[in-house]
Amino acid sequence: MGRLFGRGIFLAVFLFFTGAFCFAQGHVGISGTVKWDLMEISAELSLDLAGAGIRLPGGRLQGEALLSAEYLRLIRPEILGIQVDSSSTVADHILRGEWSFLELESLALQSRSVPPALSTDLGRLAASYALGISGLSRAFIRHRQPVEVPRTLSPVAAPAFTGIVIIASDELPVQGREGSALARPSLFPRVWDSRMNLIFERNMLDPSVDLMVRYFPREAIFAPVPSGLSPELAAIVGERPLRISARGLFGETPTDPIISLDDALLIISTAENRNLLRQGRVAIIVDDSLLRSSFAQR
Repeated sequence: MGRLFGRGIFLAVFLFFTGAFCFAQGHVGISGTVKWDLMEISAELSLDLAGAGIRLPGGRLQGEALLSAEYLRLIRPEILGIQVDSSSTVADHILRGEWSFLELESLALQSRSVPPALSTDLGRLAASYALGISGLSRAFIRHRQPVEVPRTLSPVAAPAFTGIVIIASDELPVQGREGSALARPSLFPRVWDSRMNLIFERNMLDPSVDLMVRYFPREAIFAPVPSGLSPELAAIVGERPLRISARGLFGETPTDPIISLDDALLIISTAENRNLLRQGRVAIIVDDSLLRSSFAQR
């Protein structure tokens, strides 16, 4: 009898808090930014304490638990929308069974977080999160040995560059379509030459490297230093990179730059330059408006 009574009390308490959480869900919102220049998703979760029926100081722990519980539900759509390559998002890979919600949530839980804090008017409780996109990139790199970067039967003389910068910040013609578009960031953009030979794709990347490419604004190649490169860009491509102006774009979503055959030959003619691709020492300059996108939901 006592055991049944104890179970009844436990069930009543469980249902009370479950009901309270369901009621309070509508009073938790998220806002943030997908930052391709920093390769992270930053987000802030905010709880309307009065609207959720939570009173201070006793309800502080309940509010913190609610924010933590709601984080996965609210951050999930933003991860699902990340562009993996020119033809797919994270959501597409899950729908095809190539990735799972369990893997997505495991990744989301790797975020850096700041403990919840009260607003100055004590009306809201907010917590901040930063999730690195590099972790998402690693999850989609499944090969153990990189595919060989293409070679040429007619190599040209090429200096040993320290990296590769592809400038695609202006609108460019899209292969196979009418009109032009801005290059959109993705985890794994392919690089093609003007004859539509594939020069670089994710399976050519050394699997120990987290990111295939990095994205920068146009100002990063006009820094007031001898190399003209910002410190952040120079850290990726070194002081003497090959600078390439993209000739066009390719893909269902225009993420893939097309470069000239001459520039492609400078890359694939030497082992040192081919290795730059394998090591992910590649930066793409895109329009500032596409480096960051804001989101908000409740």
